[in-house]
Amino acid sequence: MKLSVLSTLAIASLSAVDALTIQNPFNLQQPLNLDFDKYTSQLSHLLFDENKQNEFFTKVSKLFNEPLDTLTSETKQIWSDMILNSKKFADLKFTTPGIPKSSIVKQQFDFHVSQDNIPNHKLRVKSTPEDLGVDSVKQYSGYLDVEDEDKHFFFWAFESRNDPKTDPVILWLNGGPGCSSTTGLFFELGPSSIDESLKPVYNPYSWNNNATVIFLDQPINVGYSYSSQSVSNTVAAGKDVYAFLELFFKQFPQFLKNDFHIAGESYAGHYIPVFASEILSHPERSFNLSSVLIGNGLTDPLTQYEYYQPMACGKGGYESVLEEDQCQSMSDSIPRCQSLIENCYESESVWSCVPATIYCNNAQMGPYQQTGRNVYDIRTMCEGSNLCYVGLEYIDSYMNKPEVMKALGAEVSSYESCNFDVNRNFMFAGDWMKPYFKNVIDLLQKDLPVLIYAGDKDFICNWLGNEAWTNKLEWSGSKGFSKSPVKQWKVDGNHAGDVKNFEHFTFLRVFEAGHMVPYDQPKNSLDMVNRWIAGDRKF
Repeated sequence: MKLSVLSTLAIASLSAVDALTIQNPFNLQQPLNLDFDKYTSQLSHLLFDENKQNEFFTKVSKLFNEPLDTLTSETKQIWSDMILNSKKFADLKFTTPGIPKSSIVKQQFDFHVSQDNIPNHKLRVKSTPEDLGVDSVKQYSGYLDVEDEDKHFFFWAFESRNDPKTDPVILWLNGGPGCSSTTGLFFELGPSSIDESLKPVYNPYSWNNNATVIFLDQPINVGYSYSSQSVSNTVAAGKDVYAFLELFFKQFPQFLKNDFHIAGESYAGHYIPVFASEILSHPERSFNLSSVLIGNGLTDPLTQYEYYQPMACGKGGYESVLEEDQCQSMSDSIPRCQSLIENCYESESVWSCVPATIYCNNAQMGPYQQTGRNVYDIRTMCEGSNLCYVGLEYIDSYMNKPEVMKALGAEVSSYESCNFDVNRNFMFAGDWMKPYFKNVIDLLQKDLPVLIYAGDKDFICNWLGNEAWTNKLEWSGSKGFSKSPVKQWKVDGNHAGDVKNFEHFTFLRVFEAGHMVPYDQPKNSLDMVNRWIAGDRKF
């Protein structure tokens, strides 16, 4: 939901651009009001000040450290067609201010952790009162502080309900980009959900039944995390996550010998490959990274964007939700979309990646979103909050209760499940379309087990696209993976999905689940994670 579970996606709108709304479908589900072809046609008749455009390109070049000499005449024309043909293009904001220091109220914590080889990073930790009623196990909350950059990441960890001394540890990440992992905690896989009376409701299928689970709010300015700065790309976040883990395991050395896994969904399809690669680049690390799990992720856009049309048009296991002319329009736009993404893959520059995001999101997601359907579950209409689920509103209200904020040590003045400014920052930094699937190859080549799972009723990061990129991925075991048979995954004797595995790479299609698999199939998702962390790669 998220291009995270919610980790969801929001409208990344260029508010300063006349008549153009750019949809970031991973965060907000609202209808687009845009006829892209008509809009670009109108723009072609406008006159523009070339000097002002050059000033704008210079500004972007400095902001993102993107050399102007890599801005080709062709790419410059694409920017002019898609973005700059507006009287107000110079007002575009590619980054947004962080949270003012004056609004932060520092709290008291029980433990302060630092380490000489991780300069400028400190961890503050407190034991969270069990009387919040979220779970009866030991739980901890706090902040990772990156002092020289004024960055502060919030986390909330729950020990295993079984045997925390020996059970694995899981780090859970929602996506967005810009959505709080607390959403995953209370809406998907954590110890409790939140009901309409804003009370915790015990979850018998929580992933901490057999694992200690850490929920981390990242990047900064998401959930309870905060900074006076801004962040706009996946790689920058990876180094801070590694530092967080080192300090966490230093504070809790009893978990050091346990297996450690990173799991997440949606835009975590970007995060997790990068974060895991960062961890593996540190041979001196104190903890053991055992595997990664990515659910309904965005990992290889070039491959995945080809499958929005089939999913919406009746070829993904659900009836078509679009008219024939809409399906044809989506199909017709695929070649240009793929050409733009290929340019982004080749250069990985802002100049190529931003236009690819704008064009492809509107062309491949716009027709579906105009139907008012839930982008996270093709079976339902969008209802309730901006993320299409009424229950998400309860989480926001609960996390803003003064007694909850005090118990957790929250230092911000308010909680928001998703920060759409962060989401927009990532898009304008070109992060959306970059080829982070290459990091998956790196993980597999280093023999790290990788599970890609996908609920088969999700539209936004649908199973067709995820299956396609896993089949296409070129690594040492790719031939063996392509030849491996698809087998039935059964839970309590029932056919719960289809699975394909070769060596340490697994793809799992989860039946009757949307973007948030643990929400739609709690029992089956717990079976999935329990088998995986126990070492069962074939299910």
